[in-house]
Amino acid sequence: MTELVIFLEDIDPVVFYGTNNFVLDRIRRLFPKIKIIARGNELKCMGEEAEIAIFAERFNEMLEYYRKYHRFNEEDIEKYFFDAEHMKSASDGQFEEVIVYGTSGRPIRARTVNQLNLVNLYRTNDLIIAEGPAGTGKTYTSIALAVRALKEREVKRIILARPAVEAGERLGFLPGDMKEKLDPYLQPLYDALHNMIPFKKLEAWMEDETIQIAPLAFMRGRTLENAFVILDEAQNATMPQLKMFLTRMGIGSKFIMTGDATQIDLQKKSDSGLLQAMRILSDIEGVSIIRFDERDIVRHKLVRHIIKAYEKDENESGTNGNK
Repeated sequence: MTELVIFLEDIDPVVFYGTNNFVLDRIRRLFPKIKIIARGNELKCMGEEAEIAIFAERFNEMLEYYRKYHRFNEEDIEKYFFDAEHMKSASDGQFEEVIVYGTSGRPIRARTVNQLNLVNLYRTNDLIIAEGPAGTGKTYTSIALAVRALKEREVKRIILARPAVEAGERLGFLPGDMKEKLDPYLQPLYDALHNMIPFKKLEAWMEDETIQIAPLAFMRGRTLENAFVILDEAQNATMPQLKMFLTRMGIGSKFIMTGDATQIDLQKKSDSGLLQAMRILSDIEGVSIIRFDERDIVRHKLVRHIIKAYEKDENESGTNGNK
C-alpha cells in the first residue's frame, strides 16, 4: 500500500473540488481502487503503487490545466482527465491558437486533440479526410479553417457541398425552387457560416459566389481552383460520386471531406465512397486521414455516453445502426 499526500498550493479547495465536492467525487469514481481523503488544502491518497503513480501524473497535469485556465468543470474532466494526451495538449497551450473570430467576437479554437490535428495537418496536406461520430466538430472546425483561409486570401472562394441522399429523388415533389428545396439539407453549413461571418458580409459573399453551398451533384464538370472545398456527410456519397468530387481538385485548392462511417444512409452501406477513399488514399503523400472518436464530442455530455452505448450494442449484435 502506497500513500501520497498532495498539497493544493495557491488554489481554493472549495472552488477546485466543485459544488458539493462534485469534481472530487468524479475523480474518485475514475480511480475506484484509490482511497482519496480531502482535508482543506491537503489531499491524501492510498492505494497500490502503480495506481498511485498514474493518479499522481494525471492529477498534476490537471492542476497545471486548472492554474492556467482557472476552471475545471465536468466537461473538462470528461475531455481531459480520462486521456493524458488531451490533458497534456491543453496544459502545453496547444489549444491557444485562434482559428478565426466569430461574429460575437468569440475566438474559435480547436477544443479537442483531433480538432487540433485537423488544424495542424491542414497546413501540410491538400486533402484531409475527417471521419468520426456526430458532434466532434469535424465540419465546424473545417469551416473555420476555410473562413480563415478566405479572409487571409489564401483562397479565392469557399465551396461547401453535401450529398442530398436524404432527399433522393423526392426533391421534385417538394414545393419551391431548387434553393428552397435544398436549404433544409444544407442548413448545418449555413449555421456554421453565420457564427463566423457577419450577416451582410456573408450575404454579399454568397451573392457574388465567393461562398457557394450546393449539393454534391452540382460539382460535376467543374474544375475547382484556388478554392477551399468541404464535402460534408461524405459517407453518403457513392464511389463514383466521390471519385467525381475528388477529381475536381484544381491548382491552389484545399479539400476536406467529413463523414461518419457508422451513419451511412445509402441502400447498400458497401457503396459508400468514403469507406473506399479511406482505404485506397491513405498512403498518398498530401492526403491525411483523421479518425475522430467519442473523446472529441463537444455537444451535451450525454452524447458521448449515448454513442458509446450504441457502439456497444452494434458490436454485440454485429450490425451498424443508422440515424
